[in-house]
Amino acid sequence: MTISGLPPIAVNGQGGLFDVRLLRDDQGHWVYLSLAGPHPAGGMGTELWRGRLVGDRIDAINNLFRMRHGGTSGRHFGGRLALDASYVYLTIGDRGEPERAQDLMDHAGSIIRLNHDGSVPTDNPFIGRQALPELYSIGHRNPQGAAFHPETGELWTHEHGPQGGDEINRISAGLNYGWPIITYGRNYGLGTPIGEGTEKEGLEQPLLYWDPSIAPSGMAFYRGNALPQWRNHWFVGALKAQTLVKLSQTSNGIRQNERLFRGEFGRIRDVREGPDGALYLLTDSARGQLIRLSAD
Repeated sequence: MTISGLPPIAVNGQGGLFDVRLLRDDQGHWVYLSLAGPHPAGGMGTELWRGRLVGDRIDAINNLFRMRHGGTSGRHFGGRLALDASYVYLTIGDRGEPERAQDLMDHAGSIIRLNHDGSVPTDNPFIGRQALPELYSIGHRNPQGAAFHPETGELWTHEHGPQGGDEINRISAGLNYGWPIITYGRNYGLGTPIGEGTEKEGLEQPLLYWDPSIAPSGMAFYRGNALPQWRNHWFVGALKAQTLVKLSQTSNGIRQNERLFRGEFGRIRDVREGPDGALYLLTDSARGQLIRLSAD
């Protein structure tokens, strides 16, 4: 089935359609889309759209968010969505311009929080400062995984580092996650340090980081019944490493348990638990696949 009614999408480099989420109310399903869109001032930027799913069409499509500043680069859009009972969270990459991730008047390199209708929550953490009101956290490079912890409700994300330094973070309101001031990655090709090192007071440390990079993409906490041996574990897809990473939570954070299906499926772009309790993987290639994992 082909779904029609999509808004304009800018396909360039890493830009395109990023994420799709459904939210049901008394009138049916809302469809939330994150994508790269053409910016009115030129270039492209990460956007959020919402419409009603009616059969095989999205009706009443409406733009809820557009980055304040676009960019000509085809890199680092972020674009992951996470929806809870009250809010929409959207990850936004630094657009290949690292310094933007520390600018409170720029959406690049941030996670934003909106109400379901696109309005700004009155308790967003940067309101009252010289800052954009949508900002929820800053200092991110290119977050491409987001999921809520099923017990605490906390938002967890992962993001690409440069040469090394892919991170998993627990996101809290108003915090700065450090990019590009601190990172466990290094400059491509040169291996030289970036910023001021790996730690600095007032900047958050990751729960886990990978060095060398795995290029993480997609993230899910599995609670299904189709794979009982995997229940209550985190799963992260990997592009460069072409693997599914199985993680477990510890008293001190999170640790890697296994790397599954190495090279069997290619680049894994997304991982989610389905309504049938199976785990689904989406691969990234010209002949991409949707793969269902279950014990039956």
